Amino acid sequence: MESPFRADIVKGKVALITGGASGIGFEISTQFGKHGASIAIMGRRKQIIDSAVSSLRSLGISVVGFQGDVRKQEDAKRVVESTFEHFGRLDILVNAAAGNFLVSPEDLSPNGFRTVLDIDSVGTYTMCHEALKYLKKGAPGRSSSGGGVILNISATLHYTASWYQIHVSAAKAAVDATTRNLALEWGTDYDIRVNGIAPGPIGNTPGMSKLAPEEINGNKAKDYMPLYKLGETWDIAMAALYLASDAGKYVNGTTLIVDGGLWLSRPRHLAKEAVKQLSRAVEKRSRDAPLVPRSKI
Repeated sequence: MESPFRADIVKGKVALITGGASGIGFEISTQFGKHGASIAIMGRRKQIIDSAVSSLRSLGISVVGFQGDVRKQEDAKRVVESTFEHFGRLDILVNAAAGNFLVSPEDLSPNGFRTVLDIDSVGTYTMCHEALKYLKKGAPGRSSSGGGVILNISATLHYTASWYQIHVSAAKAAVDATTRNLALEWGTDYDIRVNGIAPGPIGNTPGMSKLAPEEINGNKAKDYMPLYKLGETWDIAMAALYLASDAGKYVNGTTLIVDGGLWLSRPRHLAKEAVKQLSRAVEKRSRDAPLVPRSKI
């Protein structure tokens, strides 16, 4: 799809994207690169990273890939420093690395619970912590006029509750809290904007294949969506461009929901025609009901 943004909206910026070699992260890498940014990708699997770097370079994007695990502080530190050494600056950090799987609470071990929190919650904070000295106002490679941008990829699962997602709901709730607190403190002290994006079901992603496989879901997911369609990775990347660019320069501490209104929705219990018929029947029954004397109430 054609972008609504200028092709140079993030020109000259350097973005480090964890989980940037696949799914939503890869589309963010692609769109940031197409709109003028230089890209650093961080991920655990070298083969996936190399493939993503090759694809981005074929589009003329300046990109480098680093293998690393966000759960390990030494990896986070090394990748952040390597990004700075390679490009001479760091302007945008996107925390898109995540772990997820379907599991009922009674079958989820404490170690499995902890693993998802380590990737999503602790990993997000660790990357922010290591990137601070390069993102803050007046940091090496930056002008003294302003700080950088952090984007944390969240979810809507914890806004109410979600079946078989207790681990991710807890992890993303922590991510949202981290986003708000860093926006308050680092926005005040270092002029860094910190925001989040909460995607809904996004088609053709590893997450959808794990969490809503055709064997379970078929096309039923669309029946619950006000816009009656799955999202695309492009939708999330456009939201990221908005928040990371000067278009969103006064947005700080928010988590933008990009899910077509799904988090608001519930299954439709009755078709519209059935509602009309039921309403008429109830009204008629009410009109026809005999009046009860007040003395007998």
